[in-house]
Amino acid sequence: MGGAHGRCSGAHRKHPTPVYTTFPDTTAPASAFGRDPSNTVRTNMSCLPYAHVDSNLRALAGQAEGFGRLAIGGLHGPLYHVTTLADDGPGSLRDGCRKKEPLWIVFEVSGIIHLSSYLNVSSYKTIDGRGQRIKLTGKGLRLKECEHVIICNLEFEGGRGPDVDGIQIKPNSKHIWIDRCSLRDFDDGLIDITRASTDITISRCHFSQHDKTMLIGADPSHTGDRCIRVTIHHCFFDGTRQRHPRVRYGKVHLYNNYTRNWGIYAVCASVESQIYSQCNIYEAGHKKVAFKYLTEKAADKEEERTGCLRSEGDLFINGTQAGLMTVASEMFHPREFYPTWTVEAPSDALKQVLHHCTGWQCVPRPADEAAIA
Repeated sequence: MGGAHGRCSGAHRKHPTPVYTTFPDTTAPASAFGRDPSNTVRTNMSCLPYAHVDSNLRALAGQAEGFGRLAIGGLHGPLYHVTTLADDGPGSLRDGCRKKEPLWIVFEVSGIIHLSSYLNVSSYKTIDGRGQRIKLTGKGLRLKECEHVIICNLEFEGGRGPDVDGIQIKPNSKHIWIDRCSLRDFDDGLIDITRASTDITISRCHFSQHDKTMLIGADPSHTGDRCIRVTIHHCFFDGTRQRHPRVRYGKVHLYNNYTRNWGIYAVCASVESQIYSQCNIYEAGHKKVAFKYLTEKAADKEEERTGCLRSEGDLFINGTQAGLMTVASEMFHPREFYPTWTVEAPSDALKQVLHHCTGWQCVPRPADEAAIA
């Protein structure tokens, strides 16, 4: 595994996730993998956010939209080069992530890293998968009591064991940005954000082949989760069964996501949650109702409560029923927390872009202008 097989040197291309352990030559035409974006899709990609972040390696830092906008990752640290697909040891991803100093982690190999245990990520780290194709299996990443972490352009698949999530963010972590990752088939969640973790953005990710996709807020006993704030935008929830996301207590801004063919519901508002759903595309399969409400009792309250959900400019297609209830007066507006974000009216063009251009992408690793200077 590894070597040149997965290196990326051309334009944006999207391939299905293979099941073998040595990746194909990604310099081959994208159409060979069955997911070649059309010229129209390529043109429309320019209207997506973050078009500038691939111009320079560290241009990602501080550029997230939404609640994770302050995340700088390893901006002020040196490069750390992952040179082995081993689970641990010199040159491994685990070795870089455990170091205490800020690091911008890049990969010199492509292939599968099989994790035998959760990989703990310490503060001020960027895990930057551009230029290679890295898939994490076995276990996932754990962001525990850390801050300023950026995770970009990785694949997560096949996590096994109880409470094994693709990316687990708990407790007390903040200023996190997860961008352009592909996640599928873990035994628990794909991304879980709980235990007072906050100020997080999840963008341009592709979620597939999974049940409980994303949980925000642990359970009714964890009233400290009232501080949680998460932005999820330009993501593709591709036939996953539920939790896109499910929210307890937190404030969540969803915009320009495409959710299709859910098995139970698309979005769930639980105890005291506030969900602002803006200009998303909801395309039902067999189950038609997009929004679900669950009533639970907070540990410090006498009465049970549900959450609230506001839908603004959402597109419901293929017979989708919103299932909205009356909006409570305490509903937040994103403008209270950040002044701007990139949002457009939902359309078939946006749907096609999100279908082809979310998740891991074959993009070259940009030059590190800080090193050149």
